[in-house]
Amino acid sequence: MLRDWLVAFTLTQMLEMPIYFKASKSWRIGFFASAMTHPLVWFVFPLLPIDYWPMVACAEVFAVVGEALWLKLNDVKHPFWWSLAANGFSFTTGLIIRETTGLV
Repeated sequence: MLRDWLVAFTLTQMLEMPIYFKASKSWRIGFFASAMTHPLVWFVFPLLPIDYWPMVACAEVFAVVGEALWLKLNDVKHPFWWSLAANGFSFTTGLIIRETTGLV
């Protein structure tokens, strides 16, 4: 389980950090945006007593809002749109990778 999370976290960082860097001009801001939300999305949200896809939707909303708040605290313009773009890209790419390779 921890290995799977590490693979998913690394992939998320590889996909989201360039988007957040474009938004903030800071690798630190980009790294910590996902680093703050990803463990909760991966380890806590699956414990919710709801079906899989509603849980995924709740987790992704949490990630977008949480990361947007982080960006706002760091004076990034249009934080919600940047967070939506980064999370939408990594979520979609993750689904494609999972369906085609079985990873993550």
